[in-house]
Amino acid sequence: MTRFLGVYIGAGFGLAFVLANAGPPLHPALALVLRVLAVAALVGVVALTLVLARRPAPEGESGDGTPALRFGPFYGAVVAAEVALILGGIQVLRLLGAQDQANVCWIALVVGLHFLPLAWYWRTREILVVALYLSALGAAGLAMVFTGHPAWAPFVSGVLSGAGMLGGLLVSLAVPFFAGRRGAGTGGASA
Repeated sequence: MTRFLGVYIGAGFGLAFVLANAGPPLHPALALVLRVLAVAALVGVVALTLVLARRPAPEGESGDGTPALRFGPFYGAVVAAEVALILGGIQVLRLLGAQDQANVCWIALVVGLHFLPLAWYWRTREILVVALYLSALGAAGLAMVFTGHPAWAPFVSGVLSGAGMLGGLLVSLAVPFFAGRRGAGTGGASA
């Protein structure tokens, strides 16, 4: 199951983004629906990884067609820098008098940016999509806060970030799952 460690980390953070930020000004019923869908997406991610874990991983791959991720000292240094930037940035935002909504925006921006060195380290360009997506939503939320429109910033930088992470993971796992089922239904032969 270690080949899915990155998937579980991403899904956990995606769920946390949605659960923590699906609130006002959203209607309470919509907020509840978004939270339930996020939990369902996490369950789907776990279910797909359990099925895919039973399949042998191709040489040098994680089993879902992506390169195997390495969690060594470089990864640890990137995560340490990420945590320092998040905590330090929140303190700077507080000193600047930014509204509390800026915090989730800053977190989304830093989480997005931390994928840039990891894309190089893991030699996987696909992660650049996540980096750009989260960074853009984080920056958009910060712009909303600093231009006097903070109410929807947690939705933009938090809920949309988390939903994008969970949705992206579901799609990235569903593709090899259905490709494997299609191959099994034809006796493993491909046309």
